[in-house]
Amino acid sequence: MQLKLVPGNSAGTVTAYYLSSQGSTHDEIDFEFLGNLSGDPYILHTNVFGQGKGNREQQFYLWFDPTADFHAYSILWNPQRIIFSVDGTPIREFKNSESIGVPYPKNQPMRLYSSLWNADDWATRGGLVKTDWTQAPFTASYRNFNADACIWSSGASSCSSNTPTSTSTSTDWYSQELDSTSQERMKWVQKNYMIYNYCTDTKRFPQGLPPECTATTTS
Repeated sequence: MQLKLVPGNSAGTVTAYYLSSQGSTHDEIDFEFLGNLSGDPYILHTNVFGQGKGNREQQFYLWFDPTADFHAYSILWNPQRIIFSVDGTPIREFKNSESIGVPYPKNQPMRLYSSLWNADDWATRGGLVKTDWTQAPFTASYRNFNADACIWSSGASSCSSNTPTSTSTSTDWYSQELDSTSQERMKWVQKNYMIYNYCTDTKRFPQGLPPECTATTTS
């Protein structure tokens, strides 16, 4: 999807673009864009839920003004990994770590959702900066949505009986992974633009970091 975010003073607002299933043990893959005062940078907030458990936030600044023009925000989700990308540059990879007991979204069909909502209790500087309603209406713009996916219908997936293989161009995504160039680009983003990583937040996890954090450097 291409998005152009709320211009000017967007403090307190969150523009969301995410995949989610339903219920208390839902799966979810999130792009959320946390607004800010004019001139201060937007924060791109990412999260992954597996069987109702989230708390896997990574946050980034962007290397451009996301309010000035449209930019592409993409989610690759296959049985092995989830990759978040911005204008084709990967910023985060969450690998399937079920082998060490980490829930991974793979058994629940998800829908795509989008919203623009008031979250001034936490969105900007931890809730210190509130929404200025004199700036309303707040408008984010979306265009050029595109999806290549397994379709869930009548209790079955279109991929179940004939699992996609990488021989077909339309199903490359099902087994896609980051090549060495993409891994270097992701490292560049994480080194220069990542501002929060749950995998390094030892205060938040005094009993020890989540298992996927120590199992791999790219989760």
